[in-house]
Amino acid sequence: MPRPRRTQISIEDTPYYHCCSRVVRRAFLCGDDKFSGKNYDHRRDWVTERIQVLAQVFAIDVAAFAVMSNHLHLVLRVDIDSANAWSDKQVVEQWHQLFKGDDLTQKFAQGELVAPHDVIRLKHAIAIYRSRLCDISWFMRCLNEPIARQANQEDGCSGRFWEGRFKSQALLDEAAVLACMAYVDLNPIRANEAATPEQSDFTSIQLRIHAALKGEEPQALLSFQGGEHAGQPIGLNFEFKDYLELIEDTGRIIRDDKRGSIREGSSRVLNRINMPAERWCKLITEFGKLFHGPVGTTPELTLFCEHLQKRRRHFAKSCQYLSSDII
Repeated sequence: MPRPRRTQISIEDTPYYHCCSRVVRRAFLCGDDKFSGKNYDHRRDWVTERIQVLAQVFAIDVAAFAVMSNHLHLVLRVDIDSANAWSDKQVVEQWHQLFKGDDLTQKFAQGELVAPHDVIRLKHAIAIYRSRLCDISWFMRCLNEPIARQANQEDGCSGRFWEGRFKSQALLDEAAVLACMAYVDLNPIRANEAATPEQSDFTSIQLRIHAALKGEEPQALLSFQGGEHAGQPIGLNFEFKDYLELIEDTGRIIRDDKRGSIREGSSRVLNRINMPAERWCKLITEFGKLFHGPVGTTPELTLFCEHLQKRRRHFAKSCQYLSSDII
């Protein structure tokens, strides 16, 4: 049976989570449906635009995403500190970008005086909003529900569009985060839908590349904080150029028609996480098969299970691929 979300998420152990949603009833999120002959590529725009909107509303950063033909991947970082730092008015304003709230929160947002007997009710509503704005389940709900309604309306039908629950994996250490991001960014190449990262439409890596060509960083994505940004509290602790080189090299290696190898920039990243190149390639090509639960080294996995009062299960063996002492 599916496990409750509270047994899969522990912010005490990690703010990073890999989420995946799949469609049902042989539906197509996007791409060509060979049965009906219809093309649904325009739905990718729905998803990517919605992801970028939600990244600006929630206290949840998007580290990576990929929109595929019948499923989507996200690597998310929960930013509890930002949610707690928001003022009550900021919380209400953020929430009202997605939902109307009620008369009381609307009055508060407009700067009107709140009656003393309504203060407790207002504080309670704000506390709920603050909690939801850093909740992965609410993020995925606000992503999936509008897409499902649009798709059902377009298809002229009703009922489920997505599977009942999205998949959620805790990424317990730096190596797990990096491997999962690369796995997500390389999805189109692995599926033979694209030849290079810059041609991988509707992915975070393409968004980052297009922004980098303009000397910018995409606002909707969690930034890289390596190099001159090193030491800053929020962000991916690598240089973007090294990560891009790693994605490029890995993409060439996993393609049958390309000869690829790990270059200097990629080696710097892999050396830092104590990851041999051969094992790295296995992780990226088989990540979805190897890991069906939390991802991290054995010590990190043990702590995670202890905090959530759960037994280590079959996923413990796969997590040994992230350990530096594995042969």
